[in-house]
Amino acid sequence: MTGGLTIGITTCNRPDALRACLRSLNALAALSPEILVYDDGSDPPAEQAIGRPPAGVRFLRGSLGCAGGRNLMVNEAAHAFVLLLDDDTLLFDAAAVTDALATIARDPAIGAIAFPQANADGTPWAASMQPSTATEPAIVNSFFGFAHLVRRTAFLELGGYRDLFQYYGEEKELCLRLIEAGKSVVYLPQARIAHVTDPGARDVRRYLRLVSRNDILSSIHNDPLSRMAWRVPARLALYFRMRRGWKVHDPGGAWWVVRDVARHLPQVWAERRAVSRATLARWRALRSAPPRYERPAAGS
Repeated sequence: MTGGLTIGITTCNRPDALRACLRSLNALAALSPEILVYDDGSDPPAEQAIGRPPAGVRFLRGSLGCAGGRNLMVNEAAHAFVLLLDDDTLLFDAAAVTDALATIARDPAIGAIAFPQANADGTPWAASMQPSTATEPAIVNSFFGFAHLVRRTAFLELGGYRDLFQYYGEEKELCLRLIEAGKSVVYLPQARIAHVTDPGARDVRRYLRLVSRNDILSSIHNDPLSRMAWRVPARLALYFRMRRGWKVHDPGGAWWVVRDVARHLPQVWAERRAVSRATLARWRALRSAPPRYERPAAGS
């Protein structure tokens, strides 16, 4: 294990986006990163679809979903820090990543680094679409999964993402456990990475169902019993509010959520480890008023 950088990219049936993402990694050539690509069941396989893969890129293939694919790449990583990217991301230059690496490497209290989303031309997304509205480095309660840097040891000690979640909401749940373990998530608002999303790529019904299910499962995994008692029905009620607000036609969707939660309940209950109320209070405080992150002095 070295202190260098592994980059892990998740992809599924988006060869053009993956090809562009891999090209943008040339900006990091001086770091000689290990590059892993997790192909979540692309047809044809991503390694074939993109033509000639760049030298040194290693492909992993399966059907684990985004959460399980990220876990696999972190487990396989040869280095202490892992930059996890969606395939529709682009690096502008090395600065965002080198700043993030320098920040996490000199502060063992940091478990992960959050990046701001930007358009392909470098302009930032709206503040409401960022991990925080902070304009200076700050300690936040969560990162966005499109691009995040993790400390491999902290990630593995917590068991990584919940494989069961597959997609949507797994980042918040992991960050709650990071906070419970005494680790920080630091947001670097100037370290922009482009997130070039495909508006037609998201199945809104699938998103609505999985977000609702995963929020309920997260509560069962982590909430004290008294909180779980009202959070679970509240998260199910939110499904109906989101469906109505977004005008989503999803007959049977709520029953799907209920049945799937029931199907996985024995496993989730067996794995349940409620976080402390102090952790929940800190989570809320970091969301509403993230404190400025003070970098430790050199040699401290």
